[in-house]
Amino acid sequence: MSDKITLYNTLTRQKETFKPINPKSIGMYVCGPTVYGDAHLGHAKSYVSFDLIYRYLAHVYPKVKYVQNITDVGHLTDDADEGDDKISKQSRLEKVDPMAVVEKYMYNYFRDMDALNVLRPNISPRPSGHIPEQIEAIQTLIEKGYAYEANGSVYFDVTKYNKEHDYGKLSGRKVEEMMDGAANRTLNAQSEKRTPLDFALWKKADESHLMKWNSPWGSGYPGWHIECTVMSQKYLGENFDIHGGGLENAFPHHECEIAQAEANTDKQFANYWLHNNMVTINGQKMGKSLGNGIFCNELFTGDNYQLTQAYSPMTVRFFILQSHYRSTLDFSNEALGAAEKGLKRLSKAIQQLDSIKSGDKSTVNVADLKDKLYAAMNDDFNSPIAIAHLFEAAKWINNLLDEQETLSDSDLTTFKSIVNTFFFDILGLTIEFDTTANSADNSAVNALMDLVLEFRASAKENKNYAMADQIRDRLKALNIQIKDGKEGAKWEYEN
Repeated sequence: MSDKITLYNTLTRQKETFKPINPKSIGMYVCGPTVYGDAHLGHAKSYVSFDLIYRYLAHVYPKVKYVQNITDVGHLTDDADEGDDKISKQSRLEKVDPMAVVEKYMYNYFRDMDALNVLRPNISPRPSGHIPEQIEAIQTLIEKGYAYEANGSVYFDVTKYNKEHDYGKLSGRKVEEMMDGAANRTLNAQSEKRTPLDFALWKKADESHLMKWNSPWGSGYPGWHIECTVMSQKYLGENFDIHGGGLENAFPHHECEIAQAEANTDKQFANYWLHNNMVTINGQKMGKSLGNGIFCNELFTGDNYQLTQAYSPMTVRFFILQSHYRSTLDFSNEALGAAEKGLKRLSKAIQQLDSIKSGDKSTVNVADLKDKLYAAMNDDFNSPIAIAHLFEAAKWINNLLDEQETLSDSDLTTFKSIVNTFFFDILGLTIEFDTTANSADNSAVNALMDLVLEFRASAKENKNYAMADQIRDRLKALNIQIKDGKEGAKWEYEN
């Protein structure tokens, strides 16, 4: 299966067959959160998407080394070289130490991701724990002529790099055009930079700055871009398989990562670049400045003015997976409500798998279903198509229970295995509620329903079909569905 996976590589702007450096051990790095606030729906979209990719790669290959950083210093408020450090700014607002902010929101991040059943990375490095490695990388860049020191800060020389490499190859931007655009802007640190496109590798810290370290250039802290370059290469090597992140980070963050890495090593950094798309809310971009952001914990509790109800973590995960990771995800209460109903319907079928009995022969093609599920995931991790095939399997389950279809013993074993594998292991879904009809703890309700079904069966035996239909219709009005089968009628409650 490994030679069949195709993925969209942002670097080449086309789908490519995935060819790992070492098929026995895949290396994947994904840019993690800057922990200065709670995780929101955009974070959920990103990390559920890469969790799906991680799960499928781990299903296909013997080992996947998954590294996802936690940014705890150096990420400035304009995502470039200007403004305050996001965590330092939040520490002043909350009147606590910066690392107290980090610990609080890192805990909340993992709490929310755990609720969404996002598997934890193998390694979650933090920049503050890798200062010596970053200083060493910066020193090498200076020695090779790709970086320069100015007033205690160090900047990467984009012009020098672009003469020998291609700055902009990931985002498709041209240096000349970016220079023309930058000439129209006034930057606070412009006097220190040789050109407007140069970016910070190390920033000088003033006396009031709490997060700072000693370096050959004085007291300061690392730039956001050098952190990910250094940590990814430390744990995955100078050249590794996959680098992922949000599409909004392709420029400048990922472009700068590539420049630093390839200037230092003269090797290709990551072979494949995967980017998930953004979240919109009722067609509008989601953002704090627009006042329409929704935090994960608000989704779970319903405590947001844009929510008409609370949504379970699995409903949110299922909602995300119904959209391809490279597609825009548009939030609405209607869409989440539909996802909730769809997940309940699918979960109900999954819970009844073990009740299916094998027959003498197979009247449905299990091998074809299996091929379709793998084909969907092999095609750039297409979860919406995989989910559509699982709904097809759910119809089979209902027909098999009603004995309208049959499966041989071996095909039934394969069918159960493939459905469970894709639902639980690959899509990462869980059963949040018991949807089987007779699983209610209230034995009195079950006994009463058995009695009602006996009366209905008696009416049908006496050819009083009008009474039998009336009982069925009255129960249907109460969201209780009656299904007639060869072994008698069964009931189930649908809310």
